[in-house]
Formats: sequence, structure tokens, C-alpha cells
Amino acid sequence: MAGVSTKEIKMRIRSMESTKQITKAMEMVAASKLRKAQNQVLSSRPYFEILSGAIREIVNNNQELDSPYLQERPGKKTAFVVIAGDRGLAGGYNSNVLKLALSHMEAGETQVVPVGKKAVDFFRSRNLPMMTEGYAEAEDVSIGDCFTLAKTLCKAYLAGEIDRVYVAYTNFQSVLSQIPAVQQLLPLVPEAGEEKAAPSSQILYEPDSTQVFRAIVPEYLGGILYGALCESRASEQAARRTAMDSATQNAEDMIEDLSLQFNRARQAAVTQEITEIVAGSQES
Repeated sequence: MAGVSTKEIKMRIRSMESTKQITKAMEMVAASKLRKAQNQVLSSRPYFEILSGAIREIVNNNQELDSPYLQERPGKKTAFVVIAGDRGLAGGYNSNVLKLALSHMEAGETQVVPVGKKAVDFFRSRNLPMMTEGYAEAEDVSIGDCFTLAKTLCKAYLAGEIDRVYVAYTNFQSVLSQIPAVQQLLPLVPEAGEEKAAPSSQILYEPDSTQVFRAIVPEYLGGILYGALCESRASEQAARRTAMDSATQNAEDMIEDLSLQFNRARQAAVTQEITEIVAGSQES
């Protein structure tokens, strides 16, 4: 800061104070949106858990269940639903999930369904084929859009247009912890350590378990996509709140350092002025 006038330091302090006001306001907005997003996460989980339990029950109680949703395919035509944000200033939220999704994309025919402006821009810049750009505004994606997308993916899967479906999103652990993850949606695979059990109940499916299973899978996928969207929204707001809090703290530290520099410069100027006055009086 040597050679910088007190006026310049004062201008920098005012600039940092303005920046601090902006980051503090953004932190408060993110905190408000985070509370709403957390409520959405909590309200979406029961639906997913009940639907997931119903699917496991059908599979475990029907040893001869035959469905294309359960069959592994040798092809490499893959679809990725990648959920990111519409804006930046959220730390590593967007870059972490986008890089993770890209690392899981194998060579072959890969199509992307980007959700959020950042995801659209990321894959467009890499010339990756996109099934649709209709979900470029992540904030505007509704639960109905999730079920519509799930039905579209299931239809393409049954028609043999795609062989695997994945979703990349950010799992909300806490306000301070958000973990990007990739989950396989189709074909359905049992959880680790889960095996088919002997039928434990006599349930009658109409017209049959295969038809019921085929009808419920798109609903199940819609629930997963909506749950992933809610998790990602909460993670984005938590990451933005943390980033803005850190930026506010950095601004305060810089203001403190600049204030110290300003006081030193002012003291040096006063000392220099006194020295010149004393020297002038002695000469006279």
C-alpha cells in the first residue's frame, strides 16, 4: 500500500463497504430461500419412500416378475439428467456436480437433459447432445415437469432409444455439507445387500404384477427426480449462503486492513507536515 494516498484508501474502503452490503443482502435472501427449500425436501421424502417400498414389495413378492425395467442391456446409449443452478455465486455447487456428471459419462451415445442455466451452458460449450433444453430454468421446474420428464425417459427406454438413465444432483446433508451424487434410474437395480425374499404376503395385483410394475415405475422415477430437484435446490441455497457469509467476512477483514492503512497514512502525513513546519520555523 506504499505510495497510495489517503483519498485512494478511503475510496477503497467505501467500495468494500458497498460490496459487504451486497453480499450480506444475498446471504439473507439465500437463508430465506433455504428454509423453504428444506421444507420441500422434508415433504417430498415420504412420497418417495412409500413408492420405493411398494416397488421393492412387488419385486420381492413376485419371483417370476419379468419387466424391461429390470433387464440390463449391453448397449451404451445413455441419458443423464443433470441438475444444477441458474446462477453462480454459490461456491463450488455448480462446478462440482457438473464435473462429476461429466466424469461418469462413458464413450458412446450419451444424451443430456440439463436442468438449470449453468448445466445448459456447460454441456452446450462441450457440444454434447441434449435431449431437450426445456428445463433451462431450474427455479421454474415443477413437480409436474418432473413426472412428464420421467414418462418421456421411460418411453424412450422401452422403445430402445436409450439403455441407461442416470440423474446427477447434489445431496443436501446439512447447511455446511452438500455432496454431489450420481444415481442410476434405469434399469432398476436392487440396493447393495438386498436379495429377493420369499413371498411374505398374498397381494392380488390387477390385471397382474407386471402391468402394475410397468405403470408404477414412471411415477417412481418422477418422485426420484422431484426429490433430487428439491435436494439440489436446498444445496444451492445452502452453498450460496455459506459463500456469501464468507465473502462478507472477507470484506470486513479487508475494511479493517484498509482502515489500519488509512490511519497509518494519515498519521504519516500529519507527522510529515509537523516536521516541515518545525524545520521551516528553525530556518527562520
